[in-house]
Amino acid sequence: MPAPLVIDVKQTDDPRDVVHRAVQALVEGKLVAFPSETVYILAASALNPMAVQRLAAIRKMPANEPLTLAIRSTDDALDFAPQMPPLGLRLARRCWPGPVTLEVEDAQIESVIQRLPQEVQTLVAPEKRIRMRVPAHDLLLGVLRLVAGPLVMCGARRPDDPDTITGKEALERLGSQVDLLIDEGRSRFGQRSSLVRIEGNQLKVVRSGMFTEANLKRMASWMVVVVCTGNTCRSPMAEVLLRKRLAEKLGRMPDKLEDHGVLVLSAGIAAAPGGRAATEAIAIMNERGLDLSQHESQPLSDRLVRYADLIITMTRGHREAIVNHWPDAAPRTFVLSRNRGDVADPIGGPADLYRKCADQIDAYLAEWVATLDLEQ
Repeated sequence: MPAPLVIDVKQTDDPRDVVHRAVQALVEGKLVAFPSETVYILAASALNPMAVQRLAAIRKMPANEPLTLAIRSTDDALDFAPQMPPLGLRLARRCWPGPVTLEVEDAQIESVIQRLPQEVQTLVAPEKRIRMRVPAHDLLLGVLRLVAGPLVMCGARRPDDPDTITGKEALERLGSQVDLLIDEGRSRFGQRSSLVRIEGNQLKVVRSGMFTEANLKRMASWMVVVVCTGNTCRSPMAEVLLRKRLAEKLGRMPDKLEDHGVLVLSAGIAAAPGGRAATEAIAIMNERGLDLSQHESQPLSDRLVRYADLIITMTRGHREAIVNHWPDAAPRTFVLSRNRGDVADPIGGPADLYRKCADQIDAYLAEWVATLDLEQ
């Protein structure tokens, strides 16, 4: 067989040319070795059964172990696993694009898996379970945006080889078995993605990879973010009040909530980082046995919005500002009062105004906690 075509990304004038050549090769049923953020991977179009079978013959994985699908986004994941558990969606939202592969059930008739060639289905869902990942690599994502369907991928190596972290190693190990090699030098992380199996509301770390089990369990925690303007009075009070109520519901101490997989945070639409809670807010919370003395304000960020399972705002204006800036967060963002009015800002007022504000917030939070399903 002829030697593979090797394209050195660092020697090309326009990376888009590399993307188009890789797409053409995949469409033609060829095997392409790509760099990724983890290790070099070998990929084939999921719509081409002969190419996928060639890939499977190189890796020789156990018959019950699915090959991984490279997809474009979390939204795409729902096409392949329409009933993915909330825990899986949470990890996907927080870890993708990135070095985490999720293994989930694929038992739904409406799954796009059912539209793939039968020979491919056998290899990517051998026991009605599929593995998916959105790689955090611009070139690979560029290819995924242009090809029809997902890619089937595995490590660019033979069964007994160590991980392949450079283009040179990929060429040495695969030789003429690969048709096109995209060489970008050393991969960024140089180790495999973490492999996490999702079963209902439980996760099992099959392979630690880039993340430890502790990292992954923290990332899988249910997270609520309470939002006001400056993150110095209303939302900090709501944060500690909500933490107390959730701890009571779960039969835990407030400082042990994280061990149960529950995170409660607060932020401000226009907050300056590192500010202290208002003196009055600290005093009113002390009356309830809650400590705000160590609070540091933080602005609401892209990361907090993406990670949050639930965002609770003090006013309708706060919600509108969030939804306007982050439209995807709309289904997860609610006004604390459930649109029965705004919680007014007590800043600059006397202690009694802060006390009434805290009572109002706590009453609304009691309603929220009564309806929350923390097993999701």
